[in-house]
Amino acid sequence: MKQKIRNFIFDELIFVTEPENFSDDDDLLEAGLDSMGIMRLIMYIEEQFGVTLPDSEIDPDNVNSFNALEQWVLQHKS
Repeated sequence: MKQKIRNFIFDELIFVTEPENFSDDDDLLEAGLDSMGIMRLIMYIEEQFGVTLPDSEIDPDNVNSFNALEQWVLQHKS
């Protein structure tokens, strides 16, 4: 799951010169993930993993790193 999310973010949403050096705890928001990117990411995650991520939970703490995203998705996966 995390690798699919990582690939989508680096292919579609933000550009980093060496994505392999970007750790699972590095800050995606500081790297350039913006509000439009977050919305595209949420739609991608919901489609790929069959989950619904509530709008009320769209918060920097849930989207600021790969580990945070993974935990958020796992909370809503049945």
